Amino acid sequence: MSKLITPRRLQGFNELDPMRQLQFDQMISKIKDVFEHHCFVPLDSPVLELSEILLAKSGGDIDKEIYRFSKGSTDMCMRYDFTVPLARYVAMNQNTLDFPFKRYQIGKNYRGERPQKGRYREFYQCDADVIGSETLPLVYDAECIALYPECFKSLGFEIQVEISDRNILNGIIADVKQEDKINEILTLLDKIDKIGRNSVIEELTTLNIPVEDSKKLLSVADNKGSIKDIVNKLEGLSNNEKFIQGIENLKTIDSYLKAFGVSEENYIYNLAVIRGHNYYTGTVFEAFLKSNRNFGALGGGGRYENLAEYYTDRKLPGVGMSIGLSRLFDLFATNGLIPEPKKSIADVEIIPLGETLNECISLSTQLRKRGLKVDVASETRSFKNKMKDANKREIPYIIVVGENEVATKEYPLKNMKTGEQIILSIERIIAELRK
Repeated sequence: MSKLITPRRLQGFNELDPMRQLQFDQMISKIKDVFEHHCFVPLDSPVLELSEILLAKSGGDIDKEIYRFSKGSTDMCMRYDFTVPLARYVAMNQNTLDFPFKRYQIGKNYRGERPQKGRYREFYQCDADVIGSETLPLVYDAECIALYPECFKSLGFEIQVEISDRNILNGIIADVKQEDKINEILTLLDKIDKIGRNSVIEELTTLNIPVEDSKKLLSVADNKGSIKDIVNKLEGLSNNEKFIQGIENLKTIDSYLKAFGVSEENYIYNLAVIRGHNYYTGTVFEAFLKSNRNFGALGGGGRYENLAEYYTDRKLPGVGMSIGLSRLFDLFATNGLIPEPKKSIADVEIIPLGETLNECISLSTQLRKRGLKVDVASETRSFKNKMKDANKREIPYIIVVGENEVATKEYPLKNMKTGEQIILSIERIIAELRK
């Protein structure tokens, strides 16, 4: 015999055991329901994209993390998020789509980053985006934000979304005449929470930005509170058109959030929220668990006016929200925020006595047709061992079928938790198990 290969998994690629996977799938199902109640439709873009498509407007650290390879003469990449493939899809189908186009996608993405606890190279993400033709009203920015409280409420958690508009800081950057360094400045300001104000100022000086100008930028980014707080502190601070537009955008979004019924407990304005991707052009937001702010952002998104400009001359502005499902589930599971999974999904197990296996299979078929999850202990083991196994797997109910049960069409239904056993017809068994 040849030497056996040690079974092992690639680093950064996770897999859940079946019962945890069921919990994960249930989480996805609840989020899908929220999206579809808002009339977002599903889309499943390919995992592989042509490199010229996927890399058109990525940039920064993302390029270093992309899985890129060739097959023959084809240069391709594995998708690192859903937004660029969405832009490609909309550009390809712009003449047949109805705008605004509201879509969601839930699936795996790939980034060759250093694996850490809760951060994987293969990970599930879910996105909901709205794409417009030429223009897209701010009401859709508010709707994407409003999805967060609904999604997390369906999972049993309260969320707080932190909201900003990049135009506000862009206007101040223009005031200090540093537009040529706008991406570098925003990247540094995005690190305030991670490295602190003083470190950000030090790094801004390496870009030859005067300390006074750096302090002015930080004084704006430091603002956090209600829309009233933001307006009181910032209105009139600058005459820059983008700055003024950014403030007005937040006012408008706030009015829509109230119309969507989003509680003020579930959102706050924080001008330090910038988001790392350079394709965001206006509204940006990040979502945090209210009870565990130290978990960090569990999702984020924003407005992008020109993402499809590399694929079409038509202006296709969009806004989207995203939730990192793999990280979210890992945090919930490791911190005891979701119950331990069941050891079986069965509602009931049928155990044959004697030569009754065919009748047991027939009975299981009838019960399954009525919506119950049914297993049959078909293996050739002793009755005692089958009962032990059912108890170990925490099967809630057992039906034992012998020759007498086949003849009478009445069966003993045993509650494995209480030990109570009652003789019932099929219809009464169904009624009992549905309680």
